[in-house]
Amino acid sequence: MNPDQGFLPKHGNYQELKAFQKAEVVYDLTVRFARKYLGRGDRTVDQMVQAARSGKKNLLEGSKASKTSKEMEIKLTNVARASLEELLDDYLDYLRSRDLPMWPKDSKEALYARRLGTKQPQTYELYREIFETRPPEVIANIAVCLINQANYLIDRQIARLEKDFLEQGGLRERMTRARLEQRAKEDGTHRSYGSHGTYKSHRKNS
Repeated sequence: MNPDQGFLPKHGNYQELKAFQKAEVVYDLTVRFARKYLGRGDRTVDQMVQAARSGKKNLLEGSKASKTSKEMEIKLTNVARASLEELLDDYLDYLRSRDLPMWPKDSKEALYARRLGTKQPQTYELYREIFETRPPEVIANIAVCLINQANYLIDRQIARLEKDFLEQGGLRERMTRARLEQRAKEDGTHRSYGSHGTYKSHRKNS
């Protein structure tokens, strides 16, 4: 461990996360879709907006929590994933219950939406004209594509977080390593510590 870095890692910049950018587009689109195409008083409006908001906000909070709790970051990122999965089901329900077409993943429409979803940066402005000029079934299908992309990115993020946790441990493990390495420095022994406090000792030559 580099003593200049300390045992608290830098927390992530959530705005740079592709998953967060995608989730923010999904939220912006969902707010407009639910208010425009679902009936006033329909409980699905609040459910969809809240699910979209949860997906976005939990990615943000997980990134902020990463500095002091890798476990909390993993937990919140999983909550975001579950919220977007719930929202995905709401969009599919909308299409199915109205006998509207669902785009096969390899259809030309889905491929176009997926290509649009790779442009950077991802913002609602990329989709504004589509939302304002296309029928609701097109918008719902695009939302499905966006959510699937977001979930793919989140799955990769969770896998990386779990790998980092297994290799580096959480805050307690980092604190323990920092204390042991400082103690080793004070008694003149250089020790390399693993994620669970195990070490190899190398006595300095006098």
